[in-house]
Amino acid sequence: MLNVEGIHLYYGASHTLRNVSLNAEPGKITCVLGRNGVGKTSLLRAIMGLKDIQRGRIAWGETEVSRLAPHERARRGFALVPQGREIFPRLSVLENLKTGFAPLPRSLQTIEDEIYELFPVLKSMLGRRGGDLSGGQQQQLAIARALITRPKLLILDEPTEGIQPSIIKDIERVIRKLAERGDMAILLVEQYFDFASALADKFVVMERGEVVLAGDSGAVDEEEVRRYLTV
Repeated sequence: MLNVEGIHLYYGASHTLRNVSLNAEPGKITCVLGRNGVGKTSLLRAIMGLKDIQRGRIAWGETEVSRLAPHERARRGFALVPQGREIFPRLSVLENLKTGFAPLPRSLQTIEDEIYELFPVLKSMLGRRGGDLSGGQQQQLAIARALITRPKLLILDEPTEGIQPSIIKDIERVIRKLAERGDMAILLVEQYFDFASALADKFVVMERGEVVLAGDSGAVDEEEVRRYLTV
């Protein structure tokens, strides 16, 4: 289980995260919601080790990981699908997938059949350059690349951004299937409430760098959540 306890994060003099706490359990989807600029991506960067926290604690199970480098967290099973996808446009689809081998021992550096079962479109495009794929196909490639690392914690930063509705449904199906396996905790940042509400077991709503609402999806008032999403 991921436990984030009272973390504070600064960018220079800007106090970006203020006493933020949440947890993510294997087999569950925890969804972080909020408007642009409230600190959602900063939270994910802190969890992944891409930005140092100044106070608080981040732990995986009984092990504190707050001071571990990003590659060390990756070796412990953390995987991030970043906002904007960040695939390698000049590499082929297959070469992009193989970049997911980096944190794995040589014996595990294989692409399992499940990847192509989850994303069948990729199997027919292995030789194509990543930059030639549509936005939705690139998003599927980014998620597949993360899954190749065999994550215990999958972190997704706005996976529906700029994606056509048919691909959004495919991504929803994949995320639900991954959660149903029961061996992976999923942390999902979203602004699209309908997508989030279809998947989330727990909601964490942020405003101005703080958690203002949190709870199981069935216990959180939808109208109250939407109030923090409207401009």
